[in-house]
Amino acid sequence: MKKTIVLIFSALFVITTISAQNNARKTQKGHTNENKFKQLDDLLATPNDKHTASGAPGVKYTQQKVDYKMDIVLNDEKQQISGKETITYHNNSEDALPYLWVQLDQNMRAADSKTPDIRTDRVPRAVDKKSFDRNFKDAPFDGGFKIMSVTNTDGSKLSYIINQTMMRINLPTPLAAGATFSFNIEWWYNINNHRVVRGRSGYEHFPEDNNNNYVIAQFYPRMCVYDNVEGWQNDQFWGRSEFALEFGDFEVNITTPDDHILGATGVLMNEKEVLTKKQQKQLAVAKKTFDKPVIIVSQAEAEKTEKTKSKKTKTWKFFAKNVRDYAFATSRKFIWDGMAVDINGKTVMAYSYYSKEANPLYGDHSTKAVAQTLKTYSRYTFDYPYHKAISVDGQMGMEYPQICFNPGRPNPDGTYSDRVKYRMIKVTIHEVGHNFFPMIVNSDERKWTWMDEGLNSFVEMLAEKDYDPNFPIVRGLPKNIVGYMDGNQERIAPIMSKGDNVYEFGNNAYGKPATGLWILRETIMGRELFDYAFKTYSKRWKFKHPTPADFFRTMEDASAMDLDWFWRGWFYTTDVTDIGIQNVKKFYTKENKNDVDFIEDTTAGLAFGKGKKSDSKFYYEVTYNKPGGLVMPIIVEFTYKDGTKERKTYPAQIWRLNDNQVTKVFSSTKEVTNIALDPDLETADVDTSNNNWPKKNDTKFDAFKSKIKG
Repeated sequence: MKKTIVLIFSALFVITTISAQNNARKTQKGHTNENKFKQLDDLLATPNDKHTASGAPGVKYTQQKVDYKMDIVLNDEKQQISGKETITYHNNSEDALPYLWVQLDQNMRAADSKTPDIRTDRVPRAVDKKSFDRNFKDAPFDGGFKIMSVTNTDGSKLSYIINQTMMRINLPTPLAAGATFSFNIEWWYNINNHRVVRGRSGYEHFPEDNNNNYVIAQFYPRMCVYDNVEGWQNDQFWGRSEFALEFGDFEVNITTPDDHILGATGVLMNEKEVLTKKQQKQLAVAKKTFDKPVIIVSQAEAEKTEKTKSKKTKTWKFFAKNVRDYAFATSRKFIWDGMAVDINGKTVMAYSYYSKEANPLYGDHSTKAVAQTLKTYSRYTFDYPYHKAISVDGQMGMEYPQICFNPGRPNPDGTYSDRVKYRMIKVTIHEVGHNFFPMIVNSDERKWTWMDEGLNSFVEMLAEKDYDPNFPIVRGLPKNIVGYMDGNQERIAPIMSKGDNVYEFGNNAYGKPATGLWILRETIMGRELFDYAFKTYSKRWKFKHPTPADFFRTMEDASAMDLDWFWRGWFYTTDVTDIGIQNVKKFYTKENKNDVDFIEDTTAGLAFGKGKKSDSKFYYEVTYNKPGGLVMPIIVEFTYKDGTKERKTYPAQIWRLNDNQVTKVFSSTKEVTNIALDPDLETADVDTSNNNWPKKNDTKFDAFKSKIKG
């Protein structure tokens, strides 16, 4: 009987256990693939015959072409621009287009602009007079395009409608694939004083001599992009996220006061008509001088010219082939210098235009910085294809094909600090560098700001080091992004966000993407693999429209490295790097007849192994944990008792099976006294307090991080 009861209880136990297991199976919940190394297929567009799986343009890739013929008149007395243009649109797509979209960027400054309405603001408790005049005007600035007419080439009216910064041209009949359509626009607008009401272009007034410097861009109605990815890129221009444009040829005639000096996109076609014989002679000398800038218009000449104002006019004629945009700068105050740059046997000119207020800072560094930029960027991407690059004393930071507007002026006595000098050089390199991204590698700035600003900021760092090995790099190094990444998550957006919709635009679009590329080159891929892949991307997509997927795929395709984990974490999330040393155990061995025993040494602190033979081998079992969400390589530096050091880098894939912690064994004939993670701050680790064994306070880095966050 007793045996029977035992059997019954045993059976009940087995049945109960099986039932519990079955119930557990019923209540268990499944999950999707949350592994940090899962492929990026769920986020990238499906490859096709236009944008391929390798990241290269496909056999059916197409893009439109737009040609412009313009006659522009600058009215210096009224600060107005008027223009007539003929736009010829080449439909190279396979689609019939019932309408065309034109960008009217100046309408962001119109009196009825919606841009001020989407900005939140408050009444300040106190404000300087200049800011008050700018932000609390009695009447809004009368900006924006005044469209006088939109016509067919025969003069007949062409139907159109304006929606803020976009104008739709209603075609009489759909524009067939392979066909072209030409039409005319006549317009004018009031130029903004960019030193008072800000702006990406405009004029600066000098009350001392009653003259103006003009840096002019977005000054003409220009076509939107129609591409293989989203059709028309006709997102409104709210003032921050920049531009998407088509390549084409420009014939531009610009009429200015007769005493102005003008620099612009394109080849000057009537040099003898607009330059004096002396200026022509000096220009010819500059075109053969490779070691230093040559003065073409001196400060003495400019100072003489700015004292009087000519009532006459002259017309500058330019032709620019295969550019995506057009800009110019003009003033009677301009000093002009230039030098030749050798780009693999081809001569390219580097020029600077600047007022006396910017000298000698501009004279000392501007043109040299332009030249260095062309050399460095050509080395890492492709040979600069245009005939010149210009830096203008525009006191902003803005870029256009072959010309850019930059800040930097010395004190009234001509002296300048290193801070002013390096800032001026930095911005000049950055803006000239934009000739490559996006003026040639023509990404969509309106949608993916990081594709031009981030990539450009990365190569800018390389050019800065070429210009001056001791250049104080501010943005792009991993340690400099820590404060941002470890900040308030409510004010941080993934890199893959539209620029109009992020809080910290500079860190999001410039700093973090540049840092990501720096980490890829220096820590993850290595310089040789990275440089080849980056150059491959640049060459594949020069004079074309790349997408983020094209960049990601090309970098992997040309390097044989699976980087999906990096793109996903660094670009698509706001996760941070935080890798620490969780535990360290030390072992020594004892050999028996048939085996070897590993015996843990439990001696505390740095006295590990005390009393052991000096020639014995030590084994360290190190457990690394990862409080941060990002996976990164584990960079370990071991310091030995004799003071020597050794480094070991474990690839990021070490985290593929356990995203929380991993354990590795390290053996050595020498005793380890210290283990440090990421000793050179290569991975943007936001918390270094757990990076050392034995643990120590990193007060220096904590103070640095607090400063950055502040």
